[in-house]
Parts: sequence; C-alpha cells; structure tokens
Amino acid sequence: MWGAVEIAATQSAAAESFDVEILSVATANPAHQLGQFDAAERAREIFPHLKAIWPLYDNTGIDFRYNCEPIDWYLKPHSWEERTAAFQKHALDLLTAVTLKSTATAGIEVGAIDILVTNTVTGLAVPGLDAKLSNKLRLAPTIERLPIFGLGCGGGVGGLARATRLAHATKGAHVLFLTVDLCSLCLRVNDPSPAMFVSSALFGDGAAGVLLRNTANGAYGGPRILAIGEWCWRETEHIMGWEIKDDGFGVVLSPELPALLREALAPALNDFLRLHGFRLSDFEGFLFHPGGRKLLETMEDVLNLKRRQFEHSWEVLRRYGNMSSATVLFVLDRALKAGARGLHLLAAFGPGFSAYFVAAEL
Repeated sequence: MWGAVEIAATQSAAAESFDVEILSVATANPAHQLGQFDAAERAREIFPHLKAIWPLYDNTGIDFRYNCEPIDWYLKPHSWEERTAAFQKHALDLLTAVTLKSTATAGIEVGAIDILVTNTVTGLAVPGLDAKLSNKLRLAPTIERLPIFGLGCGGGVGGLARATRLAHATKGAHVLFLTVDLCSLCLRVNDPSPAMFVSSALFGDGAAGVLLRNTANGAYGGPRILAIGEWCWRETEHIMGWEIKDDGFGVVLSPELPALLREALAPALNDFLRLHGFRLSDFEGFLFHPGGRKLLETMEDVLNLKRRQFEHSWEVLRRYGNMSSATVLFVLDRALKAGARGLHLLAAFGPGFSAYFVAAEL
C-alpha cells in the first residue's frame, strides 16, 4: 500500500506532466430533433419481427436525439455514395460551427490554430474533413493536421489525449481537437439484426471541439489536463465495431459489453490511477461517456459511485442520446457550464475493446 506522502508526491509529478490548458469547449447538433417516442414508433415499423425487445426504447434513459437528415430519409435504403455525400456535407457544417464557436469563446482567430486534430468513425472523406475545413475557413496553410479514424465512442477522450500530447510538445501552440459522428447515417433499414435495432434506440448525431493551449511559460488560468491513459483488452475485437457491407457500415455491438465492463473496468481504471498517483476518492466528478442506461448503471455499480456523481453524463444521455465520440465532450461542456471545479475524470470506451482516460483539473 502506498502512503499519503508517496501518493502526494506522485500526484504532484503527474500534475506537472503536461503544460496544457483547456481554453474552450464547444458543441453542435444538426437541426432535426427526434423524440424517443417518435423514434420508437418508426422502429416498430422497421423491426416488426423484434417485438420482444421493443420495450428497449422505453428504457434507454433518452428523451431526445438529433439527426442530420429528416426522419423519412432513414426509412429508405441508401448506397455508400449517398451516405458518404450526406456525411461529408453535414460533418463539415457541424465542424465549421464548432470551430468558430470554440475560437470565438477563446478570443483567438481561426488563423491562430497551429495544430488541428480531427476524429470520426461514422463516415469517410479523402481529402479528409481536416483539409475540407481548412479550405472552408481559410486556416493557416502551415497548420499541422492529424485525422483519426476507428476509435469509435472512445474517440472523444482518446482524441483529446492525442491532442494533449501534441499541445504539450509544441511550445506556445494552440491545438484544436474536433470530433464528429453522424451515427444516424449508419442506420440500414435492410438489416434486421438485433444489433441494428439496439443501435437505432441509442444513437444520435453531434460534434464537439476542445481548444487547447501550451502553457510552458507558466501562464495559465483555465482547466488543465493532468494525465492521460488507455487500456486495450486482448481478444475483444468482437465486442464493438463496424463490418463493411455493400450499402454502408454494419454495426457490431455485442451483448457481452456490460459483462466485460463489470469484470474488467475497475482493474484497468485502477492501473491508470495508480500510475499517475491518484485515488478514486480524489475526484470531485466523473465525466463518463454515456453509452446507454445499462452501461452507466454498470459503471456506477462497479466503481461504487452515486448517481449524482454521474449527473452530467445522465443529463447528456437524456437530451442527446449516444453521439459516439462527441458525447463525452458534451458531458465536459455541461460540467463546465454548471460551474464544476476540482479534479474530474473523463472516460470513454470504443472498439478494440478499449478504454480511454483523461484526468483534468477544472
């Protein structure tokens, strides 16, 4: 067992490991709001053979979600070409809004962004969304760009961690991390699987961004990133991901996920905490990705935490659903707007199967 002095010394070292502060957080959703009651009615039309699990829609903890296309669009089959065109248009619109909002809040010009990190898992673009955004907003031609694909719901925290490393390594830099997922575009009405039904009950569309600044000169005043980490469990590729189908991504979502988290989350999280000199009791709040009601309840139970300690995650789930990677940054944004202070833990999970952690002082 570590003593108090050893823990304090290690925690102090962890707090000095990154010269990075958060200047602003911004979020955006597409225009079409979908109530869960209306979504359930449509799902019954699409999945009449899954009547036994229809009640899932009433037990997700979700009231509303946002879609980038009108509801009738989703009731028809679509090709890869159609889905890709919709993704590139709406993703770029949302990333534009988030970029302008985050820079305006921080009081800097878009041309002052030195490094741009973009993340998604629900669509493809070559040139990437980073290049398209750079052209649309006339970002500096010298901007360094890092596109990320494949981290799934974990990409909000995993991408933030990678952006943090870049910010720390570049003295005086402004680093913008952007993530967008348009999960609704992955609904394939010709897929009768229970996994597709479950995903249709949970997922929505959204984008978020975090503007970081290197503070190597010691001048900082905003929330700080203290530690980052991740864990990838072996032989768990079947838990979550995409299969490539003729007409789009085919969802992979195993019912084993809650059981895996129940068994394996605490050891992985404890490893992260021990490595950086933290204890779970050090944290004032927990900003976890709300993948769904069952997953939040599982995490509360496994970590022996109270519902109020996950209040921001629950509220984001209720108002927006699961927006994949962007969701956890909506949770962070809500916590900051609510005046949250002190040490907070961000966590999210994605294909691999993987967990991503960020400790921040708000």
